[in-house]
Amino acid sequence: MPTLILVRHGRSTANTSGVLAGWTPGVSLDERGTAQAAALPGRLAGLPVSEVVASPLDRCQETVRPLLEARPGLRLHTDERIGECHYGDWSGRKLAELKDEPLMEVVQAHPSAAAFPGGESMRAMQTRAAEAVREWNARVERDHGADAVYLMCSHGDIIKSLVADALGLHLDLFQRISVEPCSVTAIRYTRLRPFLVRLGDTGDFASLAPREEPPTGEATVGGGAGAP
Repeated sequence: MPTLILVRHGRSTANTSGVLAGWTPGVSLDERGTAQAAALPGRLAGLPVSEVVASPLDRCQETVRPLLEARPGLRLHTDERIGECHYGDWSGRKLAELKDEPLMEVVQAHPSAAAFPGGESMRAMQTRAAEAVREWNARVERDHGADAVYLMCSHGDIIKSLVADALGLHLDLFQRISVEPCSVTAIRYTRLRPFLVRLGDTGDFASLAPREEPPTGEATVGGGAGAP
């Protein structure tokens, strides 16, 4: 079965302003995110990518644009099932305001029970994304062979949930996974099991340096802004 390259979109204006974007329209890459997207073709130069699938949201479409321009033979497929979690009434709100919401504790510690008001549950988010991957695995293998490589550009919580699925982890453990903007995660699928062969690879170790503010131990809903 194919190898899936999961790319989180580049840093967005919502990431830097501390807003939980969700499906809010008009959220684009910021200056750094645009530079991250421009560097993506070089980072993936050695990979024979056969298909590109992206979330319909602007920040994902913008992230894959330089790759598509560098490889004119590639066609872009848009799949809503790998779009961001539907955060409902939380969409567009500051993360600093949301941290005191009782639901945030559930999102952090028991995400399989979390359902966003006016939106979807995290369990439903993972299910739709995993179903999309399984269908695309079959399609890519049929059209390009069992050793094919294809790429999906999606969002932090979606990618984390797919990594948890590949590792056989309960969704309640997925907040232990971290993927920065424009990071590359690779999952090689086989008949018996998936293999996680890369996780959150940016090629930049700046995010590992000590921060001025010590980490709280909580995961950033939506994925965070990455290295400063």
